[in-house]
Amino acid sequence: MARCAICDKNVHFGNNVSHSHRKSRKMWKSNLKSVRVKTENGGTKKMYVCTSCLRSGKVERA
Repeated sequence: MARCAICDKNVHFGNNVSHSHRKSRKMWKSNLKSVRVKTENGGTKKMYVCTSCLRSGKVERA
């Protein structure tokens, strides 16, 4: 499973709870995008970044 290259956000696990309170396992996947990012030496690199890091400006798109 992919994780964010900036903040290391990954999948989360928990329980799906029905109205009758029966529980089954659930997995929440983080919203990751494959983007081309500018590196500090002027090149570009393709990496997985979550949308919250993209919106907050932690990375600069190429």
